[in-house]
Amino acid sequence: MLSGNAAPLLLHILDNPDTFQYQLIYTQINRDKNNQPHFRNYYLHLDKDRYINPASTVKLPVVLCALEKLHELNIPGLSRNTAMLTDSSYSGQIKVHTDSLSADGLPSIAQYIKEIFLISDNDAYNRLYEFVGQQTLNEKLWQKGYANSRITRRFMPMTEEENRHTNAIRFVQNGQVVYQQPPAYNTKPFDFSKQHLVGKAYYNRHDSLINQPMDFTTHNVLLLQDLQQLLQSVLFPASVPARQQFALTADDYRFLYQYMSELPYESKHPHYDTTEYFESYTKFFMFKAGKTPIPSYIRIFNKPGWTYGFLTDAAYIADFKNNIEFMLSACIYTNSDGVLNDDKYDYDTTGYPFFKETGNIIYHYELTRPAKYKPDLSGFRLDYSDK
Repeated sequence: MLSGNAAPLLLHILDNPDTFQYQLIYTQINRDKNNQPHFRNYYLHLDKDRYINPASTVKLPVVLCALEKLHELNIPGLSRNTAMLTDSSYSGQIKVHTDSLSADGLPSIAQYIKEIFLISDNDAYNRLYEFVGQQTLNEKLWQKGYANSRITRRFMPMTEEENRHTNAIRFVQNGQVVYQQPPAYNTKPFDFSKQHLVGKAYYNRHDSLINQPMDFTTHNVLLLQDLQQLLQSVLFPASVPARQQFALTADDYRFLYQYMSELPYESKHPHYDTTEYFESYTKFFMFKAGKTPIPSYIRIFNKPGWTYGFLTDAAYIADFKNNIEFMLSACIYTNSDGVLNDDKYDYDTTGYPFFKETGNIIYHYELTRPAKYKPDLSGFRLDYSDK
């Protein structure tokens, strides 16, 4: 399907899978007469043994685990909107008691989730990583069947040992502490026996060029098929096995749908400079290349990531005018000079165009694909006007 409709750049990428290390999952959704969705996945070069740095896509499972943990704690007065004050308990940690982007100037789990989905904020991810705790986070993922994925680090300079330690946190309502979480430490070892080396050279944190591949052996791992399944578990929880479902409420899901699909200009708290954070800033498929405007009748529920030349996105795309829906998940490596940390990646010339064209090809195929039953997409129609 892709190669038969591809422009020269996409054909070049498709013809060189080892160079661009791309993987793609197209998830076709067919509704029955009761509007129940049925899923069929099509795979292109899916390879669980090939290392792709997941970058910010790991923020999706961290968000889900944070919301699930709130319900497991089941403490009166503790919710995603309760003020969350992070303290420093170990070397490398930072205190965070304010958030200038929130309506009341205070951080909260809800505020961090908004910032994660709207612009993929790293500090917001770090705070939720600390709330869940490294050990709990990974045990939850493994218990839910994601045994080949792991989240080992924050997005800030820290040693492996520092990342095992997470901060003391207080949740405060009306000046009173409603829950106090002590510092935590991950006592469980990770399996780092499989080495992940990338590129031919890299710049270290002292800006010195090291003429050998960069070692990602201890970095985060999130397989593309796991990311796709995590996204499906959010959008269609009943469609995944019971053990892969998160213990969330209908209100949680509505909240997630709001901010997974909302665009930066639609948000008041947080408010963003839309010159930098343009409407397709986090919407790789179909739109980010060339900062393409997004039609009002299309909404994309997704979580992308980008770092070290790697680009990844998992998305559910709904067209309310033409009444179509599908999922796409893909990753690609775009670093033609082979040097990492030099800020010379091929995102604009190769990566984003890859996502734009693959998204458009699948979208136009879906426009013509016969559907026995048209989907009722009302559950994904949201009002963004008061946000």
